[in-house]
Amino acid sequence: MQQREPQPLFDFDSMRRRTFLNSLTGLGGLALHSMMLGESGASEAGWKPPSGLPHFAPKAKSVIWLFMRGGVSHMESFDPKPALNQYAGQTIAETPYADVQSPEKLKRVRVVVVNDANGQQRNEIFPLQVGFRRYGENGIAVSDWFPHIGSCIDDIAVIRSMWTTDDNHGAQVQFHSGRHMLDPRVPTIGAWVNYGLGTLNDNLPQFISMGPRFFDRRDGHYLGPAYDAVGLKVDPEHPLDYAKPQGDITAAEQQAEFSLINRLNRLAGKQYPGDQELEARIKAYELAYRMQTAVPDIIRFDRETEATHRLYGLDQDETRPFGQQLLAARRFVEKGVRFIQIMHGDGAAGAWDQHSGLKAKHSQLAGQVYRPIAGLLSDLKQRGLLQETLVVFATEFGRTPGTQGSDGRDHHPYGFSVWLAGGGIRGGIAHGSTDEIGFHAVEHPHYVTDVHATLLHQLGLHSHRLHVPGHHRLEQDFGLVIGEFI
Repeated sequence: MQQREPQPLFDFDSMRRRTFLNSLTGLGGLALHSMMLGESGASEAGWKPPSGLPHFAPKAKSVIWLFMRGGVSHMESFDPKPALNQYAGQTIAETPYADVQSPEKLKRVRVVVVNDANGQQRNEIFPLQVGFRRYGENGIAVSDWFPHIGSCIDDIAVIRSMWTTDDNHGAQVQFHSGRHMLDPRVPTIGAWVNYGLGTLNDNLPQFISMGPRFFDRRDGHYLGPAYDAVGLKVDPEHPLDYAKPQGDITAAEQQAEFSLINRLNRLAGKQYPGDQELEARIKAYELAYRMQTAVPDIIRFDRETEATHRLYGLDQDETRPFGQQLLAARRFVEKGVRFIQIMHGDGAAGAWDQHSGLKAKHSQLAGQVYRPIAGLLSDLKQRGLLQETLVVFATEFGRTPGTQGSDGRDHHPYGFSVWLAGGGIRGGIAHGSTDEIGFHAVEHPHYVTDVHATLLHQLGLHSHRLHVPGHHRLEQDFGLVIGEFI
């Protein structure tokens, strides 16, 4: 016979109770699903849910994931190609590198929409739109659009040989999940980290997302909504959708009602001691309430020094929005949050999508991010947090060597750049390469899930041990650890 809560215990001011419960629906439901999944397990023989402990000794505790939406030009950021200047105005077929467009080399890309004018190869070579300088002990070249990041290059491992298979902005989904937009949705890297590791702080979400999302706003998918990111805004008054109760209820009234609900639930728990669902619900409401009070305090920056404000660019309109998000990320890391995801670039496609006006727009966008990013790396380092915090700078694809229109570049999945810093990563390295015109990843090519596998490895997790019964992961989904800089 199915057990149920005794009716008399919950027969009180139902409308006011419902108001409180509605205020917790998002975070409470998230936490509830997480605990219930962990408690119930699964039926596949020999399978056990993650214990919350790493598989081996970790080098990192947390991840700050910086994603530039729209497609950063690798050739004007971290992978200079002087040949573009040498052959500017010529078609690719007229250069010594005509073979980059051979059908055999192009076949790995899955075209989403044929002849949509985007995601196409562009044939006329477009010269570099920015200069480069060499930084650090190894003289790694970084574009003049990212000078402050160049000053941190000895802490950074640049991967110049990324590739993916989606030629349109669904590649944002692919970079986070490893699967093409045309495939069924699977968990993102943030969800896998959330799934594989236990909490470091019972008062905070373990997976936070800031900034715009468009193509897929979920993360957990078959893992369940418990592993979705908790969306957050840098607004102490309204940081979460459920940070404050609905209606005119005061904080004191909410606390009183929460206490009453908690007492009544625990009375029911004594009457039904074997009801795991009830116990999970109690824990979920407790966690949701703690989040409501803990999160707003973290994103209040009035206790930070003026020097810290300047370091993150909070003193300038151009850099303040992204700088505030990165300062919040550092504060969340200090409090034990595992995965902080920050998306930069408004619009459906993302602001970095320069089909025209690349020089003007890329330089503007780089100006919004390079100072806060360098500030984050410097701040983490001086606080002794960089070694245990892995910072990832990524984008969904690069841009074409050829021009689109008169002054833009199209989507380019065949080769592009990302970088990692901290978390046990050996810096001052430029790993892999594209060909002379930046078309294909040719030396140490890495599919997007290789970044995932490397990240998980630094957190003490083996990617092949993260799975759920009944859900098939492709071998490519697991990725390969990039061993050259760990």
